[in-house]
Order: sequence, then structure tokens, then C-alpha cells
Amino acid sequence: MPSLPWSAIDTVLLDMDGTLLDLHFDNHFWLEHLPRRYAEHHGISREQADAELLPLFRDHAGQLNWYCLDFWTRELKLSVRDLKREVAHLIALRPDADLFLAALRLHDKRAVLITNAHRDSLSLKLERVELEPWFDRLISSHDYGYPKEDPQFWQALQADIGFDPARSLFIDDSLPILRAARQFGVGHLLAVRQPDSRGALKDTEEFAAQDSYRTLIEGL
Repeated sequence: MPSLPWSAIDTVLLDMDGTLLDLHFDNHFWLEHLPRRYAEHHGISREQADAELLPLFRDHAGQLNWYCLDFWTRELKLSVRDLKREVAHLIALRPDADLFLAALRLHDKRAVLITNAHRDSLSLKLERVELEPWFDRLISSHDYGYPKEDPQFWQALQADIGFDPARSLFIDDSLPILRAARQFGVGHLLAVRQPDSRGALKDTEEFAAQDSYRTLIEGL
């Protein structure tokens, strides 16, 4: 991972799931827990549940509905909030993320959390992991009505917090979102090599990858 030109960075924009928090919780919830509970609720087999759910997931991926708990609660006729609480013990920080956030505060870098997570999902995670004190702002894309994949999200963010894209660092585990940020002019971009601690290493394609928050602190 190349060292960052910290003197040229004023604002650090950070994704939450897969970037600061281990993506294992979300992957387990959407791919295992929700399908199992959906099958139980509707009295169908797990295989039938997957056959019904996976096309729905594909149809809405990358859109605001994909991240909206209200949408999925209506669509699946299940309280997705309650189901998330059933596995909330899996919510965890990625290694040394808290050290990185503390270092940003120590060096007077503005830190802004930007997540596609629904506000209810964000609140649940903040109950389990104390992130709020490290950030100047916590922003859900639902506040703006556009997911981070959409150029209009970045325009709304600019209007809201007034950051200089060229002097900003953005870290996210989603390559389409990083490409949207690059298109907007964000000057420093990092992907995440292993967003799910129990998953495989990821090909981050044209983006440099963050492997270790401890390494990232060097040079700050």
C-alpha cells in the first residue's frame, strides 16, 4: 500500500460496513440469517427461500432500496430491524480501526462517516461499536435520497459539508462507489482488501488497497 500524502489531505471520508466494521455481520445476515428466518416465516424450504430472495437482491443492488430496511420489511413481510438484532453480537470493528480514528482526531483531520446504511441500521451498529465520538458528521445516503453510487449523492454531500474533493481521502470496500467518488474528483482513494474477516481477499482492480489501519497511520 503506498504511503499517503497526509499534508495534502484535510478531510477523511469513511464508509462503515466492510471499511470500519467487519462485513461478516452483513454477509451473514443477508446470505444466511435472513433467508433462514424468511423460510421459517413463510413455511418454505431454505432452497425455495434463496430462489425467491436472490433475484430480488440482484434487482435492487446498488439502489437506495437495497439499503433500506423499510423497503425490505414491506417486501418480505418481516421486521428486518428485529432480525438484525438477533445477530447483532456479530457487529465488530475491523482491526485497529479505532486507532486510526483516534490518530485522525489527534492530527486535526476532519473525519466524516458516509454510509449507504439505513439510519436504523446505523443506530444498531452505533449501539454495539462506539464510533460517533470520532466523527465530525455521520451521514446516511438516505438523508440525501441517493446512494453513494449516484453522482447526485456527491453533489449533495458537497453542498452539505463543503469539502474540497481534491484534498480528501475516501476509503470504501465498494469499487463502483470508489469510481463514483473518483468521477466527482475525490483526490485520494483506497479500497479494502478483506472487508469480511472470514471471506477471501478481494481484487481491488485499479485501486490501491488498505490492508492495515496501523500502517495507514504511519506518516500522519
